[in-house]
Amino acid sequence: MFGVIQVDVFTHVRPVSRSGTYLSTIHEPWKGHLDTFVDGSQKIAYAVGGVVVAVASVVVLRKLLLKQKAKEYPRDTVILHQIGRGPYAPSMTPFAVKLETYLRMARIPYQVVNDNLQGLKMSSKGKVPWIEYNGKAVADSTLCIDFLNEKLEVDLHQHLSPRDKGAAMAMQVMTEEHLYWFLALFRYQYDNDKTFIKQTLKIGWFVVRIAKYMVANSTWYQGLGRHTEEEVTQMFKKELQALSDFMGKSSPQGVSRLETALERITDKYPNLAAYCNRMKETFWPDWDQCITHGGTREATK
Repeated sequence: MFGVIQVDVFTHVRPVSRSGTYLSTIHEPWKGHLDTFVDGSQKIAYAVGGVVVAVASVVVLRKLLLKQKAKEYPRDTVILHQIGRGPYAPSMTPFAVKLETYLRMARIPYQVVNDNLQGLKMSSKGKVPWIEYNGKAVADSTLCIDFLNEKLEVDLHQHLSPRDKGAAMAMQVMTEEHLYWFLALFRYQYDNDKTFIKQTLKIGWFVVRIAKYMVANSTWYQGLGRHTEEEVTQMFKKELQALSDFMGKSSPQGVSRLETALERITDKYPNLAAYCNRMKETFWPDWDQCITHGGTREATK
């Protein structure tokens, strides 16, 4: 009994068993052509297979070489990966300054790895900064601090009451998750002159446009990007005032643009400026060695 009837490429109808085996022989006139076709297909298959094996071998070898070249760091030392020293601050990302300041405050031995944009090594979460500690990688500045607090039994808030700790956490979240996006909008969206960004990051205009698009996209989904510049400015002013009030002895004067705020913050919010200066003097005595002075020289630390 025959299972099915199969039509082959040579238009011959031949019975096939249920296992798929041909039950009749191929007509002699076509046998030579079929042999050639099969032989050619096998050669192509072998060639493709060889390419796949070669590519796979290269990938494996690269991974092995990268593992062999992995730099060894001293034990019990935090390795801080960041984007690089900034022109007027020790990093081009505020979260790296936050994390490095914490390491100094807690007196934890650390080593900075300043990756440039071309060779930037991201964390497992695609972010910088991140740390390595005795072979363990930790991403996100806040999670890095939490990890080190637990691992090394550090508590910089032990002198605070639960109420003060709660207020401090609220200010931190406002600053990092809200105020930060105001700065991004002013810098990348509202400021039409991108010369500072281009020169500071040493990138071309095409990359600047990509960064502008990414900020616009991120702030849209975050929510702040849906507001007008005037609305954003008012919210920004209120949050700066709230931060100033929290610090105490604030000057109740507002600002209209980010540039004005940065240029005149000493006059508008003297307590915030004083706080920054105290932190700089206490924990960053080598500040000038950790900046590029407007990109005019290399940072020495």
